[in-house]
Amino acid sequence: MKLWLFNRKGPSGFSASSTAEEVTDGIDGSGLTAIVTGATSGIGTETARVLALRGVHVVMGVRDIAAGHFLLTNLLLDTMKKTARKSGGEGRIINVSSEGHRLAYHEGIRFDKINDPSGYNGFRAYSQSKLANILHANELARRLKEDGVDITANSVHPGAIATNIIRHNSLFRSMNTILHALPGIAGKCLLKNVQQGTATTCYVALHPQVKGKSGFYFSDSKVAQPSSQALNVEIFLLLYNCKMQTMLLIKLDLA
Repeated sequence: MKLWLFNRKGPSGFSASSTAEEVTDGIDGSGLTAIVTGATSGIGTETARVLALRGVHVVMGVRDIAAGHFLLTNLLLDTMKKTARKSGGEGRIINVSSEGHRLAYHEGIRFDKINDPSGYNGFRAYSQSKLANILHANELARRLKEDGVDITANSVHPGAIATNIIRHNSLFRSMNTILHALPGIAGKCLLKNVQQGTATTCYVALHPQVKGKSGFYFSDSKVAQPSSQALNVEIFLLLYNCKMQTMLLIKLDLA
């Protein structure tokens, strides 16, 4: 029995309680290849499982400081472009963000304090990283459109779900404890399980309803409105230049 509070279906025909298997039911992903980062636990593992279930060739990646989303995407981009042009199929890039992006620092991204421990706040830093994921997807979508290549880039919010990130932040642990302490139905209404939390990612990855849609933010398997900071092109251009400089330093270090 589904006890999720927000069980009302959206334009896509799915709701917050829909699972990854439900939103991809009947979809044939054979012939597709997906690289899933963070695939060793939680929603990463479930994403990989469901995509594989639909016939997708899944490569499971484990992210580290030298192989984050921005660097990995840029390293794969030329190959994706060539594949999209050769196959005539649509490539899809998905950044997993969070509604937490709305709680980033007041200035959005602290470019002058990226590695400054003074004034560091774990929760704000997490929110800043999730804001960066949306900004990256939006700018990437713009650049891909300019290139005339059939590749989309979108960001998604999986929902409030207990994952491994809770282990690394005291505030998340406290919130998780409170939510799980709520009486039966109330607690289940406020938290998604892993199967539900993976739904939006798999929906954007495979569903034909998403074909051609790029530069959007999705939540509960439908388009949602991100914060005004997430739509600020000026912030992303600063972020893009900062990350390109970091990527260059990483490449030089690995050479």
